[in-house]
Amino acid sequence: MHVLNSNQQVPVYTSERNQESKSKLFTIVRSEGALVYEEDLLIPHRKAHHLLVFVKHNPGRHWVDMTAYERKDNTLYFTAPHQILVKEAPTPFWGTYLTVNDEFLALEQNASLRELPLIQNPQNGHELLLTAADAAFVEEMLIRLHDEYQRPGEWQHRMLTACLTVLLTYLSRLYNEQFTGAEPSADKLLLKTYQAKIEECFRELHEVGQYAALLNISPGHLSEVVKAQSGKPAIKHLHVRLVLEARRLLFYTHHSLKEIAFDLGFSDASYFNRFFKRETGLTPAEYRTGIRKMYQ
Repeated sequence: MHVLNSNQQVPVYTSERNQESKSKLFTIVRSEGALVYEEDLLIPHRKAHHLLVFVKHNPGRHWVDMTAYERKDNTLYFTAPHQILVKEAPTPFWGTYLTVNDEFLALEQNASLRELPLIQNPQNGHELLLTAADAAFVEEMLIRLHDEYQRPGEWQHRMLTACLTVLLTYLSRLYNEQFTGAEPSADKLLLKTYQAKIEECFRELHEVGQYAALLNISPGHLSEVVKAQSGKPAIKHLHVRLVLEARRLLFYTHHSLKEIAFDLGFSDASYFNRFFKRETGLTPAEYRTGIRKMYQ
């Protein structure tokens, strides 16, 4: 598996790289055995969009963060913009992939899509197993989406949104069936808002009080509600996110520990070392050495 060297940053790919793309907000591509962006996908990278890939057949293995997946036929794979992906080898692809940008989800008429479990992905899932009936339904909806995508006009956006709503709602129901406890209850709005702010600001803001100020509430109230709703202290949510990003960079890049510490907002590399060891039981160097040996 390719690892980025010390002077390479993790690239972020947009859907606009696709020459057939007609919209930066929404893209769908069907393939019957083509190699899709293979050269780019063989190095660790992030997507600047939500990605859904329905695999009819695509043998091989790929990674999402620190987990490897042997691709299965008639299976849906999905990722969020912040995750790091890499494919091990070029293989022909039969299936459909679609990209949905945050700008599309931010449109007022698409607000309901943002709250669906498949988009929120509270269980950090990636692989959605489908029955034969599920696979047939997903394939049918993707064909409809693709057909509408090829028909520009004043009704195109509404039709794309309608089809996408049906597809994502169907997949979200399957998500809840496969990943237990996936759908947050309505009273967890503050927790979800806090987690969203962490995703936006975890590199710059490392204190609960800073997030409380962004949310216009007291640190005590934020801590109390987050602990009651999640069972974990508010600071733990922030630390988990920092550790996840640190693990990604330690695994996929050759960046120095000082560079990683700086990227994550730590002004002192020694403090980053102590933080990482406190949270994981290993120093960053020990983690990097151990995980690289594991997957050699």
